[in-house]
Amino acid sequence: MSGTHARRPDDRQRGPRTVSARRVAFDVLRAVQVDDAYANLLLPTRIRRAGLSARDAAFATELTYGSIRMLGRYDAIVGVASGRRVDDIESDVLDVMRLGVHQLLGMRTPTHAAVSATVELTREVGARRATGFVNAVLRKVAAKTDDEWDALVTAGRGGDALLATRWSHPAWVVAALRDALAAERSRDELAALLAADNVAPRVQLVALPGLATEDDLRTAVRPPEPTAGDTDADDAAGHEPPVRAADDEPDDRPVSPVGIRGTAGDPARVPGVAAGRLRVQDEGSQLAALALTRSSDVRAGERWLDMCAGPGGKAALLAAEAAQAGATLVANELVPARAGLVRKALATVAGDDVVSVVEGDGRRFGRPGDARFDRILLDAPCTGLGALRRRPEARWRKQPEDVPELAALQAELLDAAVRALAPGGTLAYVTCSPHLAETRGQVDALMARHGDVLEQLDTAGVVRAVAARDPQVADGRTVQLWPHRIGTDAMFVALFRRTA
Repeated sequence: MSGTHARRPDDRQRGPRTVSARRVAFDVLRAVQVDDAYANLLLPTRIRRAGLSARDAAFATELTYGSIRMLGRYDAIVGVASGRRVDDIESDVLDVMRLGVHQLLGMRTPTHAAVSATVELTREVGARRATGFVNAVLRKVAAKTDDEWDALVTAGRGGDALLATRWSHPAWVVAALRDALAAERSRDELAALLAADNVAPRVQLVALPGLATEDDLRTAVRPPEPTAGDTDADDAAGHEPPVRAADDEPDDRPVSPVGIRGTAGDPARVPGVAAGRLRVQDEGSQLAALALTRSSDVRAGERWLDMCAGPGGKAALLAAEAAQAGATLVANELVPARAGLVRKALATVAGDDVVSVVEGDGRRFGRPGDARFDRILLDAPCTGLGALRRRPEARWRKQPEDVPELAALQAELLDAAVRALAPGGTLAYVTCSPHLAETRGQVDALMARHGDVLEQLDTAGVVRAVAARDPQVADGRTVQLWPHRIGTDAMFVALFRRTA
């Protein structure tokens, strides 16, 4: 397999099986498009398989995620530059050009390197017939600035349609985010939120209580050691780091009391992560779990339930908190493969006397005669619109017609949680979505059904008390976190207590 640049001595030493960073990005982009793969799961595997250096891995990561995030905008640009409807361009060729456009407009790749390497990638993936077309389109793209392209592709558009094209979100997602902000009486933050969705987030870690050491905290924020033997990234970025860091996050201090920000390089190389005492976890997820465990003093012997525990991130934090407080945790997961991930996540956190993993539909809980729980986390299946920074393909994969089906499932899970909750117990309803049908709409409907046995807690007050700094949430009985305000995923949290 040929590389993306003229061969050099170090290229020859790497041998005929060399896989370039651009080829890794292409393969993952194709898998996302064709096989509904998840980039965050597939990309690390492909990087390891290709044996990319740390610098080339960073290049491949930004190229992959950036191209997926900006896919809608880049398709609009390719359509103008090529004079064709993108639906008429062969899919593999279109993916190659998406990667090329991102290098030209979204990264610091010099024009000659971006164009020539993308043309070579076109040959490499078996589309030699299209090399002239790709070369011509990319040179037209390179002839204009990003601002000039913005003016061209948004001409004649207004409102949500303009924002959808400019910030590369489907129009229905833009409308949903607008409505969610309006529910907080915020009408001037939409562009900032859409922009935040397009910035690669920094790695965030959780220091598991009772397990993480002071040495873990110190070593977690050390800069990575310099690496040698880099090729693609050196040529493409002039020896500067090619990743667009999340410098626009409003504050780089952790918002979670057990959170760590600023980890550089591969988090798997951090000793505390390798040992399982630190975990990669967004701080919004951390606050959601801690809002449940720290909303009131824990009595020894409490029984806790994580109804939808896969893949186990929040369950690990709950287990660590339970072990310290003398509580026990049942982690439930419907899908056997994900239940296996939960078991793996909990294996080094607490023993069988503290945690147990069970498999099954969460809607089965609360049957007559079943034991009840003192604290329940329902991290419900949702559209995932709050994590578009980390799972960019979700914006293109989800459709508005998915929302009613998910909302119905969420309501059924909430009913089961109420049945399973002991009198005086606390329920945390959590989604990684700001869509009103999955957040405030669910809360209102839940209280209409179960207001005789439930009371809403001051969730905003709890989250403020738990957070390490101001989480910038609106006053009220629900909490919506926002990436453009505090640099977390857009997690929604609502707390309830069973009164009878």
